[in-house]
Amino acid sequence: MGGRRPRLSILRGGAVVFLACLLAACGGPSGSMRKEVNGLIAARDFAGAEARIVKEKQGSYGKKNQVLYYLDLGAVQHDGGKYKESDQSFETAETRMEELFTKSVSKAAGTLLLNDNTTEYAGERFERALVNVYRALGYLFRSDREGALVEIRKLSRLLQEYADVYGAKSTAYKDDAFAQYLSSLLYADDGKTDDARISLDKSKKVYEFYAASYGTPAPRFDFPADDAQARGELVFLHLNGTAPRKISKTFSVAWNEAVVALNSSKDDEKESAQAQNALRAGLIGKAVTVAYPAYTQDPFQIASSQVECAGQKAETQLMEDVSAIAMKDLAERQALIKVRAIARATVKYILAKAAADAVAKKYGKNSWQALAAQVGGSAVAAATEIADTRAWATLPSQFRMARMRLPPGTHDVTVSYTSPTGSLIATRTFKAVSVKKGGRTYLHDRTAL
Repeated sequence: MGGRRPRLSILRGGAVVFLACLLAACGGPSGSMRKEVNGLIAARDFAGAEARIVKEKQGSYGKKNQVLYYLDLGAVQHDGGKYKESDQSFETAETRMEELFTKSVSKAAGTLLLNDNTTEYAGERFERALVNVYRALGYLFRSDREGALVEIRKLSRLLQEYADVYGAKSTAYKDDAFAQYLSSLLYADDGKTDDARISLDKSKKVYEFYAASYGTPAPRFDFPADDAQARGELVFLHLNGTAPRKISKTFSVAWNEAVVALNSSKDDEKESAQAQNALRAGLIGKAVTVAYPAYTQDPFQIASSQVECAGQKAETQLMEDVSAIAMKDLAERQALIKVRAIARATVKYILAKAAADAVAKKYGKNSWQALAAQVGGSAVAAATEIADTRAWATLPSQFRMARMRLPPGTHDVTVSYTSPTGSLIATRTFKAVSVKKGGRTYLHDRTAL
């Protein structure tokens, strides 16, 4: 008997470590890996960022996070000018996201008992919309306006679906002002004036909400009074900063509050029935530890940008505050997330306690078997209490835009990037940018300093 105790302890400890590692793997790339990729983006080493992500496809991404893998990959490919490859990555992500949104992931086996990392990542609503924005821009940068319009039409249908489904339920994200504004430009480019007007009107309405919720007012671009048809236009898009990272936080909740949360949760009927049976049998506890996700924003230096060309200057305007949207959207769902997390942690405690009591009944309350079961059950419950911290990490924090009327011809375009105090941080010059009479030329840059 004495020789079996260390072996059992080692096996139980090994099982806990294995389970914790397994769940961590399901949780996608680590915070350090995300920071490494963002560092490569900041250095404009987009090929290096792409290689780093590809290296982790079968590793920290794994099967449960293929949507996340293709989102991260598609963005850095786009940043590096590999628009065809980027579109292929985004198409793969989009197809899988559509499949996952058509079924309830909350009913997936094991979700309540373990944690939300055990489900396949399907993306946030704003992430899904930005896929079509990226794809439309990628087609524009390849001079394929028809392909861009296809993505804009898909985006319009998606945003209308959001308005229909979430209009009365969501206060954080139910439409995308930047996407609607971009749609208005592309429809106008194609001569579809009615569609352009409708999209512009929608963007103005959503920007009213953006101004109140995120401090992002509707953009105002003032042009000279000369004839627009005699000149061309440059539309410069600045993708700035890094999206916020999700981290795991914990808190303790009193047993009576945990039971209330458990009773209100109906995520898994089988597990809920097991828990209710244990409760009816008189099982009680003191408190449970709960994990939940929260965002943290890594700092970046560049706060604004200015475009200079042909003797003209134009400041970029904030079109989309991705960080603010992500944080508010999560905050809106936080109450439900915490209720689910409390219920999950309570179920794990109950099942571990019931198993330990069964061992104690068989071998005696003070036996080493009972002690090992109690300690091991608590360790497993703690090891599996990990918040879902997955998010599209290669998104920028901001989408900024400048518009400038220019004479037709070939121009050098210089962009200056400044700090919050107005200090110059960096400049970049785009050589031989072609501007056509009566048309729009789209240009973009990515910074993460």
